[in-house]
Amino acid sequence: MPTLAVDKEELFAHLGNKYDTEQFSELCFEFGIELEEDTSQEGELAPGERAQLKIDIPANRYDLLCFEGLSRALGIFLGIEETPKYRVVPVARPHRITVAKECAQIRPYVVGAILRGVTFTEERYKSFIDLQDKLHRNLCRKRTLVSIGTHDLQTVQGPFTYEARKPEDIKFVPLNQTEEMDGHRVIKFYESDMYIKKFLDIIRNSPVYPVIYDANHTVMSLPPLINSEHSKITMDTKDVFIEITATDMTKAVIVLNILLTMFSCYCKDPFTVEPVEVVYPDGKSAVYPEYEPRTVKTSSTYLNGIVGIKQTDSEIVGLLKRMSMEATVQGSEISVKLPLTRPDVLQECDIAEDLAIAFGYNNIPRVQNNAATVGKPLALNTLSDIVRHKMAMSGWIEALTLSLCSHKENFEFIRRNDKGDEAVVLENPKSAEYQVCRTSLLPGLLKTIRENMKHAMPYKIFEVSDVVFKAPSKERGTRNERHACGLFSGLSAQFEVTQGLLDAVMVAIAVPPSTESGRHYYLRESENPTYLPGRCASVMYTDKNGVTTAIGSIGVIHPEVLTNFELDYPVSAFEINIEHFV
Repeated sequence: MPTLAVDKEELFAHLGNKYDTEQFSELCFEFGIELEEDTSQEGELAPGERAQLKIDIPANRYDLLCFEGLSRALGIFLGIEETPKYRVVPVARPHRITVAKECAQIRPYVVGAILRGVTFTEERYKSFIDLQDKLHRNLCRKRTLVSIGTHDLQTVQGPFTYEARKPEDIKFVPLNQTEEMDGHRVIKFYESDMYIKKFLDIIRNSPVYPVIYDANHTVMSLPPLINSEHSKITMDTKDVFIEITATDMTKAVIVLNILLTMFSCYCKDPFTVEPVEVVYPDGKSAVYPEYEPRTVKTSSTYLNGIVGIKQTDSEIVGLLKRMSMEATVQGSEISVKLPLTRPDVLQECDIAEDLAIAFGYNNIPRVQNNAATVGKPLALNTLSDIVRHKMAMSGWIEALTLSLCSHKENFEFIRRNDKGDEAVVLENPKSAEYQVCRTSLLPGLLKTIRENMKHAMPYKIFEVSDVVFKAPSKERGTRNERHACGLFSGLSAQFEVTQGLLDAVMVAIAVPPSTESGRHYYLRESENPTYLPGRCASVMYTDKNGVTTAIGSIGVIHPEVLTNFELDYPVSAFEINIEHFV
């Protein structure tokens, strides 16, 4: 949880009240934050030292990470100021950033905007820098996802370009330095810097480094490491050019909006911002910032039910106004415009949380819950326990393998082709071992045998767990499927042992082996590249309605698969989808 230190006297002056520590602590509690320390209560302050309030901020409230955001939010909550109207000032020819196609290799996205006529003081300047640092550590994930560059617009000339160049081709004087350096020299120079060295590995091994140039080909920044001395911001800066490079466009837009909404209050025309056009390699362009508010529709019935209060539509509208939300009643619905400063609000339940804060948690009536309910496990979990119990009582050992594996293990190693419509692929895997969500339990069990070959044979192991598939029709685009897999390995494959376990499991869940009418299962000869030709069968299930479905496979594992997993002895296995039996 981030901690924000603010000047006590300045904050209380903004709120128009000289709170004592207990009163302000109570205000913080009501608003959903926590006063950690009042330095004026810790003993006598040194000469010239001003009292500080150290406040714990929820990790998802990026708008409260600076004095400007906290004081404004508290002022609106207390009803002493109105929610600002943030505006993008239209310009005939906005400044432009052109993105080179090479940037796709390292940081493909960039957004930008301009704050005009800013008036900095020492406190404002410090707050501006401190907010960037907090965002870098929090939302930007230590600059791996997003990095912020701010420049004095009077020292550079547009249009600008965002390029990816070889390190030796990038030459500039880094911020607060006097020596001109190329990319390699920058990396070496900052290896001894306690702050910058933490970010060097983001681009160190890349063949190209991202770089922002102005129209004169002057380097403005080397994201995500350091800005140029040439365009550095001072307290005399009036026009601030903000560029944000990223690997995640959603977070880049959030960071840009937070910076602009927090500090546009110091512009000559308060709460206004000048847009910047970004032109991408494919010729498409976009204008930032995106100031269109998001709207969520809800109802008083839902909100009152979640919070446990009885408020009319108009009363709910008034309470949400205290949380900077503009709500209007449209028939039986309440339409809520979410402020630009609140990217943490995603759905109706988040609005209900803010309504509870505005109403006051201590004011919510205490009532007895008269709804008596009894919890019970899901039918699928009950079925899974029955299958596990039967396998274990048959003398087989349960394994619990990872749900992530490499792409090769999930496809190539078991002689299957990836058609692109099955496996859920991780966008930024940490290593080659964890690239996809498994679509089969078999690779994990084969690896388990490989890592336990010091134990005596035969190996009889099983697993009952979920696999994951793409499902474009689902809300999240994926679906889980509960599978059961058994694997035997010894001096011979002993297919009959594996089939015996499958029979035992099926009998335990009242699905007998048969080819007659009624609920039953049977094996049908088939071909599967994972198994030996002629030693493989599909497991067929006929339900009570007479509908027959292939629910899995059984057979002797192909020698090539054994070689891929570095196994020396034959293996037989089966894997079935048990969700058909629920």
